[in-house]
Amino acid sequence: MPRILNGAKVVVVTFPEARSLGLLEKMESLLGKQLTDVIEDVRPNPDVAQLTDMYHRFWRDERACDTVVALGGGSAIDTAKALMVGTESGNFDELLALLADGRSFTPSRIKTLVAIPTTAGTGSEVTPWATIWDAEKHKKYSLHLDCTWPKAAIVDPELMLTLPREITISTGLDALSHALESIWNVNANPISDAFAIGAIHEIMAFLPPLVEELDNLALRSSMALAAMKAGLAFSNTKTALAHSISYEMTLRYGLPHGIACSFTLPLVLDMAWGARADRDAALQRAFNTDRQTAVSRLRDFLHQLGVRTEFLDYGVSEEEAREMLQHAMQGPRGKNFIGSTAVIA
Repeated sequence: MPRILNGAKVVVVTFPEARSLGLLEKMESLLGKQLTDVIEDVRPNPDVAQLTDMYHRFWRDERACDTVVALGGGSAIDTAKALMVGTESGNFDELLALLADGRSFTPSRIKTLVAIPTTAGTGSEVTPWATIWDAEKHKKYSLHLDCTWPKAAIVDPELMLTLPREITISTGLDALSHALESIWNVNANPISDAFAIGAIHEIMAFLPPLVEELDNLALRSSMALAAMKAGLAFSNTKTALAHSISYEMTLRYGLPHGIACSFTLPLVLDMAWGARADRDAALQRAFNTDRQTAVSRLRDFLHQLGVRTEFLDYGVSEEEAREMLQHAMQGPRGKNFIGSTAVIA
């Protein structure tokens, strides 16, 4: 890290438990006087309510840092991406207005980002995307600019050894969703397929034994590599229908992102298979079997990890599920999906 930062002044953005885990002490030792501030109150699903004040504090003295180091899971990295994009006024509302407009823009000021993930799942360390939530208004914003690509990503499976079982499952399934979503995607290409298929094979092989042996460094390393491959896959394509559905499930039902974007994977797989011959071939390579067996295998895999796979399991009626699916198909990520709407039985 000192070599990558090359003397830059640094603000670290991390999660509350990082201090008790000894991670901030390591950062302080490595960075010394380069470390000018620590933001350690990042919460899951970065929300406008918290980010507004955090953003104002960050930009109060723009000379305080050159580089933001994000240490944590997707929420820490997404928070860092939101902070590093400076508006002319220094107000977060201006950034939200630019994001709501939906058009690309060039920020007035930017910082450099170095990402150090502590989970094997989001892939945010190798993509430009960040999700900003507004729970009060039931809205989400997607931030993705040329400048929000991390300058460097340091992936160290030893940082993932303390992850509890549920977060290991949720983040691992987020990675699986990224890989599958990049296959049934209108933007899919041979490079994204290569990363995605490798990630799917590895996640389905290594995640179940890992959740039974959380301190196994070899399994953590395999999952870290698989999650990074999945991130590289969807950095080429963006996500698709399962993620479009997930946003409503998180905003309206409070479902954690990794579960929200993975519980519908068997349904979406069944919808995708048969839409395009080249995508069928990629899915066949991913599962080494036919459509029906692949759908059953994926559903059984999720059930093995304790993840329920029906809308009704989460309190969503059949009518609400149909409406949600129709709405998701019309969203920006839903339009990346190759298939057509299915009837939810």
